[in-house]
Amino acid sequence: MAEAYAAVLQTQGVSFRVIGRSRVSAEAFHKATGLSVHEGGLEAALAVLPAPDQAIVAVGVEQLAPTAQQLLTSGCRRLLLEKPGALTLSELQAVHTSAQAKGAQVWIAYNRRFYASVQKLRQLVVADGCITSAVFEFTEWSHRLRDLQKAPGVKEHWLLANSTHVIDLAFHFIGLPAEGQWQAWHGGSLDWHPAAARFYGAGLSEGGIPFAYHADWEAPGRWGVELLTRRNRYLLRPMESLQSIPLGSVEGHPIELDDSLDHQFKPGLFRQCEAFLHAQGEQLCSLEEQMGAFLTYYRIAGY
Repeated sequence: MAEAYAAVLQTQGVSFRVIGRSRVSAEAFHKATGLSVHEGGLEAALAVLPAPDQAIVAVGVEQLAPTAQQLLTSGCRRLLLEKPGALTLSELQAVHTSAQAKGAQVWIAYNRRFYASVQKLRQLVVADGCITSAVFEFTEWSHRLRDLQKAPGVKEHWLLANSTHVIDLAFHFIGLPAEGQWQAWHGGSLDWHPAAARFYGAGLSEGGIPFAYHADWEAPGRWGVELLTRRNRYLLRPMESLQSIPLGSVEGHPIELDDSLDHQFKPGLFRQCEAFLHAQGEQLCSLEEQMGAFLTYYRIAGY
């Protein structure tokens, strides 16, 4: 992710420093990007360098909250924190408390909000009048994740660490589930994710929009979001593409996208960085928004 951000920032002509921990990772980063890295970690860097006005935090999930706390304490006032922002709700709440005390702004980086497909979908649902219902799936491929090496606690919270890419996007369009107006079911268990292996739910969003979701991490599946209007059914499946099924048809029609930036860089990252650097927070996920969403994610996951 650091390499992906560096490629975008260089193209945007932004001056920045890169802080890394180990020499091995610093050398790998330099080889990939040609950029030098201040080694030794953030604490050592802040001891000899001025605190940044703004920072992008792209570290392992288990290090997101501690790194954000260090930057806020140092005087940094604007943070773009990789998703999901923290490994637990208590960590996220602590970051929120620190940000409030320092008068800082923190956003959570969900780059799929900035896909060309998603930008186009926003325009289309407005033109159609409104979203009437939504369906989404966030199945993870357990057979690939089983042996994936991650820090303790990360895979056990994989719905937060990874699946929220999909869930965030769906609720970004329709609003979070309305209190008392939805149900969540989960069952099964995995060695690496003991909370559950299957997830189902349905209800009404805060915007009054019916929704349903499904994920079975022990069966075939894929990520996807479908939004329905009175004129069309729109499919983000895969999420980098967009199809429409018009009323009275069952055939999907690909929608042409201006997605050159999503091919040149990691999809969504260019526009996401633009929004952060130019303080255009309408489409960014705020820390306050993520606080409310975490409660929903916990309920979906069975944490």
